[in-house]
Amino acid sequence: MKTIIKIQILSVLVLLSSCAPKTIEGEQGKIKRDALMVVSKYPGRIIEIYANEGDKVNKGDTLFLLDMPEVEAKMNQAQGAVNAAEGQYKMALKGATNEQLEQIMAKLDAVTEQYKFAEKSYNRINNMFKDSMVSVQKHDEVYMKYQGAKAQYVGVKAKYEEVKNGVRDEKIQMALGTLERAKGALEEANVAYSERFLVAPQAMTIETIALHPGELVLPGYGVANGYELSKAYFRFTVTEHNIAKYKVGDKVAIESPFTNESYKAKIVSVKQLTRYANITSAFPEYELGESIYEVKAVPAAGTNVNNMITNITVLLK
Repeated sequence: MKTIIKIQILSVLVLLSSCAPKTIEGEQGKIKRDALMVVSKYPGRIIEIYANEGDKVNKGDTLFLLDMPEVEAKMNQAQGAVNAAEGQYKMALKGATNEQLEQIMAKLDAVTEQYKFAEKSYNRINNMFKDSMVSVQKHDEVYMKYQGAKAQYVGVKAKYEEVKNGVRDEKIQMALGTLERAKGALEEANVAYSERFLVAPQAMTIETIALHPGELVLPGYGVANGYELSKAYFRFTVTEHNIAKYKVGDKVAIESPFTNESYKAKIVSVKQLTRYANITSAFPEYELGESIYEVKAVPAAGTNVNNMITNITVLLK
């Protein structure tokens, strides 16, 4: 009976030893990546979502489609302004039409006849006034009409010369400036309208999607976030009694105990951590009051980082 009990106890100990966690040696750290966020520049309502959490997407892939009715209205307004400005500019270049020229010539003929008649009337009255045959009041009335006819003739003749000789260069430049301003407003509206497609800024993984179809997106709001695939680095927390082993520029070997992969890397920075919350080693061992440092290393050139698992434990040898 005692032999059976001993055998059972031994079996339990063997089973427990087989289930014990794997012993990990070396400075422990994590594979890290830069976080990316997909943000909208303009307000809109989500119509379609083309990605799911956990997907890997390429740079420029469309992730969301927004509805922007206000931007569409601005586009229509800007297009109307461009059409009107183009018409004004073409009119300034071509000058007056034949019909407009005929109208101003007819008006000039009419005021010329009126001016000649008023001039003759004034000369006749003026001679009679010199002989004291008309009153001062009558002379002044005829003189006033003569001056009015002369002023009207001068004004219409100046207008005729302007139409005949074409539009001034200043007016053409004004019309051109108005057209360029309208085109700029239309281009701005087109750029805003193109932002209805929210695309991946880099090759990345989609970790979380914050909104769903039908929800409103505000400017600057992060619709989705994830990690950049094309870049990765190794981050270790090292106590001060071990920090002397690591210098910036050192080439080191790094192993992943759970994926059985090894990497060559180069240390690019060593800095002190000021808060306990920044420690990311799985099992930090340090004395109370001991300073903790961050050692950052980047993979050697040519290393394929796309398949590295973010936040997995690695060992610095």
